[in-house]
Amino acid sequence: MDDAPPGTELLVDTGPPTDRDTEFTRFMTEASPALARTAWLLCGDVHQADELVQQALVRTYLAWSQARQGDPLAYARRTLANLRIDTWRRRRREVLSDPTTLPDHGDDRDAARSHDRDQLTRALALLSARQRRVVVLRHFVGLSEREVADDLGISVGTVKSTASRALGQLRAVLEPSDTTTERSR
Repeated sequence: MDDAPPGTELLVDTGPPTDRDTEFTRFMTEASPALARTAWLLCGDVHQADELVQQALVRTYLAWSQARQGDPLAYARRTLANLRIDTWRRRRREVLSDPTTLPDHGDDRDAARSHDRDQLTRALALLSARQRRVVVLRHFVGLSEREVADDLGISVGTVKSTASRALGQLRAVLEPSDTTTERSR
């Protein structure tokens, strides 16, 4: 140890990865794409979504012994949603880029998809935090009402009523204006 550079004596060789590490690595590899999609739908920003997924995976790893006893993906999703709530509480306001200020790339299909994605992100941003979480978990992740209720710690009835109100708001924002005028005729 006398030949080692100063400060390296604090480094500890932990040896080969444990079964816990291997198990979590497998989980992380399988769950990351679904968590990334959910995170993006919750926040509408790729960089924030990546950060949320990383934080959720770190917290899931730290509580792996508890998370693996049930459904680890549900645990990670709930952690992700809670982290997003914390972000909302800190920021209170989301900043979305005006699509006209973004550089023009790709063909018309990419532009249409990007426009649709932007409209969806803006519409989701109009919902309350609870409404957005319920809509994302129920309709984009594809969880059942019971699973959403368990993930968010609310009743199934609250999931149903919240989803109904949120979808009504989304329809009002996303439907073309001539469709609404034709209905009134």
